[in-house]
Amino acid sequence: MKILICGSSGFVGSKLRFFFQDKGDEVLALRVRKETKLEEIAEQIEGADVLINLAGTPVFTRWNESYKKSLYDSRIQTTKKLVKAISLCHDKPKIFISTSAVGIYKSEEFSDENSGFSKSYLSKICQDWEDEAFKAKVPTTIFRFGAVLGKNGGVLKKMWLPFFLGLGGIVGSGKQFFSWVHIDDLCKAYEYIIEKRLEGVYNLCSPLPTTNLELTKSLAGLMKRPSFLPIPAFVIRLIFSEAASLILEGQRVMPKHLLAKGFDFKYKSIQDALKSLV
Repeated sequence: MKILICGSSGFVGSKLRFFFQDKGDEVLALRVRKETKLEEIAEQIEGADVLINLAGTPVFTRWNESYKKSLYDSRIQTTKKLVKAISLCHDKPKIFISTSAVGIYKSEEFSDENSGFSKSYLSKICQDWEDEAFKAKVPTTIFRFGAVLGKNGGVLKKMWLPFFLGLGGIVGSGKQFFSWVHIDDLCKAYEYIIEKRLEGVYNLCSPLPTTNLELTKSLAGLMKRPSFLPIPAFVIRLIFSEAASLILEGQRVMPKHLLAKGFDFKYKSIQDALKSLV
């Protein structure tokens, strides 16, 4: 099977690349830049069995107006190009798998794929991102990611040093929900979708969302480090500006559609997930 990944250099992209290569698949990187012509993109896509779209600048950093535009354009404009390039192909991909995030949902509410969306900037990005992907004239699937947990990347990499130094602690109230997915389950979910040729929207997160408090206690306990230094909400807002809401206002999301299709998560609890990674 020939798999093309746009965004293969990131944490998730590199894990998927190695995962499918280990299974014997041909995995190629698709690089789409602002100046890349549609014909050049189409030439690379031609004949691919699977096209995976992971393109996008990192979300968990300080936002200003310039960076917000980069967040939007790196996702929506890139996806527009991919969709247009697909239309130019004679031998089109058998499935197009694009990306979104659980940040599309309202904070704190119990959400599944049929729930309403928030009015946040991230939600707008996700909605527009999904709308563009579904314009592709091939079978299309969208994964709404929870926070991805894995070694040497994702959320855990950002948390590791402060916790190692004994400076980890709950963020804000600690009561905000945290929807997450283990990187191994993420890779398996891609494999499952491809094998079953499943289309539509799927939340890609554990069926057992946790809270910031439970995440903090579990990680500190496994690392045998104290976690008694809470980080006040105002400090997070000073550091991350508008992006602080991603940390202070969690989502409680269920992967209803994946479960209904028979997918089984190996890592359901945050404790089991962290034990495999710490």
